[in-house]
Amino acid sequence: MPKTSPAQFVKQVKSETKKVTWPSKQETLTSMIAVFIMVFLSATFLYFADQIIAWAITHIIG
Repeated sequence: MPKTSPAQFVKQVKSETKKVTWPSKQETLTSMIAVFIMVFLSATFLYFADQIIAWAITHIIG
């Protein structure tokens, strides 16, 4: 594979960047809200699972 000069590399990067389909502001906002909701639900589930397991272990051991 032939080596690429820094100038050629920059040209290739610019060319590839133009091909990217960037998300709209609305798509980004919708995705961000979905991620926050999933993180909240996951954290809530793990919190309650931890509390139940801690309660069970306390009753088994204690």
